[in-house]
Amino acid sequence: MIKILANDGIHPDGKLLLEEANYQVVQDKVAQDDLVGKIGDYDVLIVRSATKVTRQVIDAAKKLKVIARGGVGLDNIDVEYAKSKGIEVYNTPKASSRAVAELTFGHLLGLARMLQRSNRELSTGGDFKKLKKAYTTGFQLRGKTLGIVGFGRIGQEVARMALGIGMDVRAHDPFVQEAQIGIQVHSYPDLTLNVLVRTESFDKVIQESDYITLHLPGQGKPIITAQELEKMKDGVILLNTARGGVIDEEALLAGLESGKVGGAGLDVFENEPTPRPALLTHPQVSCSPHIGASTMEAQSYIGMELADKIIAFFGDDK
Repeated sequence: MIKILANDGIHPDGKLLLEEANYQVVQDKVAQDDLVGKIGDYDVLIVRSATKVTRQVIDAAKKLKVIARGGVGLDNIDVEYAKSKGIEVYNTPKASSRAVAELTFGHLLGLARMLQRSNRELSTGGDFKKLKKAYTTGFQLRGKTLGIVGFGRIGQEVARMALGIGMDVRAHDPFVQEAQIGIQVHSYPDLTLNVLVRTESFDKVIQESDYITLHLPGQGKPIITAQELEKMKDGVILLNTARGGVIDEEALLAGLESGKVGGAGLDVFENEPTPRPALLTHPQVSCSPHIGASTMEAQSYIGMELADKIIAFFGDDK
């Protein structure tokens, strides 16, 4: 029987599919320090972002044939080393795109109307009439320009929502030249508007956008530093639901203080799970605790996508 360790958990829908295929699924959490001693019992390791799959873990995994990541990024897995050992590595790029895109727009819409500030100040006894007057300077998104850096599945889903709202979309991705964005009316599945979006240079996108959202894997260093901020429009709003570290947080704080950056929506941080208090408490920052893919629907889709890939890999070899 194929034995699977879902060390960071798996949605019941995915677990059910695996068990119906006669696989054993173990969800007892193994601490990172103990994983080397336990992983040798398993054919499959399922993780999210908490578990680190290092060379030491891979070397100890004598039976391991598949590492499956519930999510998009593979930063916590030594992918090349795993592949050199003949271990397949899967992720779930399709399942969470809509969830991350909707959270991106949650932050953007909140910042547009200063909801993060009015919520904090009203709930701590702020004067209603004064706040009403103070927050009459919000803005609407229709007609504004959204720059999307990283134009894969999530970036394209963000573009779909932006176009539906009436925004102008600019996109950059070194691996994507263009994409057909289909805008569909949910109640009328046969009615689709297709918009061709061609990608442009990084500098052009960040210089000409009112709002900039990042949807790319970790780069090992920030792609938004003080130098890039200087090229942007005054009052630009930045959104990061991708990976902590792609924005230089010191530069971001300086930009917020100077007014160069009008606001930031952050779901990810450099020092997770202990982000900088200066970012969490800044009045121009809307923040969430790395929940981009964490909707009930997305978790179900992720679990089922993982199960499908694992079952397809082993076939009848149980």
